[in-house]
Amino acid sequence: MTNKLKQLRSMTTVVADTGDVDAIRRYTPIDATTNPSLLLKAAELEEYQPLIDRSIRQSSTGEVDEICERLAVNIGNEILNVVPGRISTEVDARLSFDTAATINKARRIVSLYRDLGIEKDRILIKIASTWEGIKAAEQLEQEGINCNLTLLFSFCQAVACAEAGITLISPFVGRILDWYKSSTGTTEYAPFDDPGVQSVTRIYRYYKQYGYATIVMGASFRNTGEIEALAGCDRLTISPQLMGELEQDSAILTRSLSPDMTSSDPRHKRLDEQSFRWQLNEDAMATEKLAEGIRNFAKDQAKLETLLKQRIN
Repeated sequence: MTNKLKQLRSMTTVVADTGDVDAIRRYTPIDATTNPSLLLKAAELEEYQPLIDRSIRQSSTGEVDEICERLAVNIGNEILNVVPGRISTEVDARLSFDTAATINKARRIVSLYRDLGIEKDRILIKIASTWEGIKAAEQLEQEGINCNLTLLFSFCQAVACAEAGITLISPFVGRILDWYKSSTGTTEYAPFDDPGVQSVTRIYRYYKQYGYATIVMGASFRNTGEIEALAGCDRLTISPQLMGELEQDSAILTRSLSPDMTSSDPRHKRLDEQSFRWQLNEDAMATEKLAEGIRNFAKDQAKLETLLKQRIN
């Protein structure tokens, strides 16, 4: 009998949530995503040391910020040699509240890929779903630079991204579950009762009901039950560990989401900044997890810079 990973691929585009090229080769996803935390892990692996040295040599300024950019792009290029689709490369989380700087950084990343012969149709620029990030992505999309809006925890973030014409969003599942476990004291949730699963399902149904083209890619999974409860979602980005667990399971996988689903939410008008900030503020979980996610990515970016400084010295 076909395993659950193969069954999932028949209804959902599977994306690798890793910077480990060997793991990507093993599970043959269509696309791959990286972030500062994954790049930090990759940079600590022996097989990536030549890429670090190459990034240092390629630097025109010797500045660690530029070397980090080149390392992210060099790792992305290695991944693109393996996957047939796209790589998501993330903008520095410390720019999450600076629209102009985010736009400039994204253009720089695209330019570095172009220098390696990679055109922008194989790249997604990954940006935190702050108001400033969404505005930056809206401008980039108009320039033909497609974006992946990450650290998305709330319905208002999803609505704002759809209205801005963003190519893809990455609503987080596991981190929502983490928050509810911590705040309610409930330690066990059945897959369809999982608040992260419910959040992505609501967004997916809303997009399909009102014809938004923005792709929904569930992310940040804690267990295979969450993945199975979202089978049929446009895309799911999954860690190698969880892909391995799905591959070992030969039980029947039932489709949970389909494009003909309808939403119980009325169509919302385009949010202005005040409305967006208020609705996000009213969602304690989303406010806390967005801030926490930006802080943690920024910390890992700083750790990566420290690692590179030591290598340079």
